[in-house]
Amino acid sequence: MEKSNYKDSMFRMLYLDKKELLSLYNAVNGTDYTDADSLEINTLRNAIYMNIKNDVSFLFNFQVNLYEQQSTVNPNMPLRDLFYVADLLQNYVRDLDLYGRGLVKIPAPRFMVFYNGKEKQPERRVYKLSDAFSKKQDEPELELIVTVLNINAGNNAELLGKCKTLREYMQYIERVRGYAAQMPIGEAVERTITECIKEGILADFLKRNRAEAIKVSIYEYNEELHLATVRREGYEDGLENGISQGIVQGITQGITQSILTVLEELGDVSDELRALILKQTDEETLWKWLKIAARSETVEEFEKEI
Repeated sequence: MEKSNYKDSMFRMLYLDKKELLSLYNAVNGTDYTDADSLEINTLRNAIYMNIKNDVSFLFNFQVNLYEQQSTVNPNMPLRDLFYVADLLQNYVRDLDLYGRGLVKIPAPRFMVFYNGKEKQPERRVYKLSDAFSKKQDEPELELIVTVLNINAGNNAELLGKCKTLREYMQYIERVRGYAAQMPIGEAVERTITECIKEGILADFLKRNRAEAIKVSIYEYNEELHLATVRREGYEDGLENGISQGIVQGITQGITQSILTVLEELGDVSDELRALILKQTDEETLWKWLKIAARSETVEEFEKEI
């Protein structure tokens, strides 16, 4: 497995494994393919279009499949995927003659989003690029369709029943969220991982990637909390000072605890460094430090970079 960094997610880490990715493909498409080696993962590295990235893209069965997990609702996915697949296909036809008389064949694209956010959503929904057109057309000459599958408990039971890893991934996420409501996120993640290994939930994956799983789980949870807060209706227009300050304080405390939890997985944290982190109250700086901690290999590396 390639080395993860703070931009990784649990979903992406899980499905960089070809066998697991083929299992998910089979569950989504109702197929039973077994040759994982014929699946080619081609996720673009350093693809940045307005900070757009894709969790996993792969070629299989004459299709280019773009899979993404999201915890927030995003109706702009067709436009985002349009930018991404255009670059992907440009790489695919790089050595082919687009100006010749022969038709250049390309793999058929398919776009899937696996939604596991807290906001109530339908079991299945479709976003179309044409929905964003300022002028509506009966027969759009450019279209891109994204299928969003809700994988929270009580939704798409058949899909989750067919794909063991996806089912256990959601069990892991739900347990983290449940414990995070009772204790700091770092402790919630540690407890969840320990219990899941003991109970056989993503056990092999978590044993192999415990440190990385802690990093990305903490970062993902805090990012989800941060986005939910800034998007809260009326937040940017200004809530009453006492409420808004309380929210900000809660977020900064959570990020601070997350930084310390990640660093403690890397080694001993000196009293001086701990005091420095606890003293910091600027949210932007703390977010930066959390990202640095998530990609650091040692405590000393973290100290040097900040």
